[in-house]
Amino acid sequence: MELSLIQKIVIYALPVIFAITVHEAAHGYAARYFGDMTAHHAGRITLNPIKHIDPFGTILLPALTIMIGGILFGWAKPVPVNFARLRNPKRDMLWVAAAGPASNFLMAIFWVMVIKLAAGMPEAIAVPLSLMGKAGIGINIVLMVLNLLPLPPLDGGRIAVSLLPMHLARPFSQLERYGFIILIILLFTGVLGKILMPLIGLVYGLISNLI
Repeated sequence: MELSLIQKIVIYALPVIFAITVHEAAHGYAARYFGDMTAHHAGRITLNPIKHIDPFGTILLPALTIMIGGILFGWAKPVPVNFARLRNPKRDMLWVAAAGPASNFLMAIFWVMVIKLAAGMPEAIAVPLSLMGKAGIGINIVLMVLNLLPLPPLDGGRIAVSLLPMHLARPFSQLERYGFIILIILLFTGVLGKILMPLIGLVYGLISNLI
């Protein structure tokens, strides 16, 4: 089914905002659980999307990638985490970082259930709901896989810092200042897609067994 641009934006809007909002809130919840109250005091442990939306990263850039095709790309305002305030900073950093991608995996499962629910509804409701469900699955899988790349400041980079021995973790963490630039270069040269697509396909295969 070929969708118009407006239909695509309507179908994708809620899954995109939901995916990015829950991802960031999950970091905040995990940080608070492990002892850092920074996000809590900043009012960022919330599912209110207004608190997390970055006008360019959450709205404009995803809309552009939907229009031109390719891998959907975007971000929200990062939830502030002071890793030094965690009870065990190096160990707990792993769980705080992993909370975001884990939330995306759970949301992909949620959208699977939405598709199953839509199957028993009238066509006028079932069709848009199924399309939204498929969009939600795709968006959350992409965000999960992207964020698990071992490149600071992505979640995978922080997980790597947590797992590496200290003499390697320190120099590796210094990549964070260049991480975003590296990511943009990888995106626009097409290298990012070549890295992500096999991994995305692997997770799709796992999720498809649930549909």
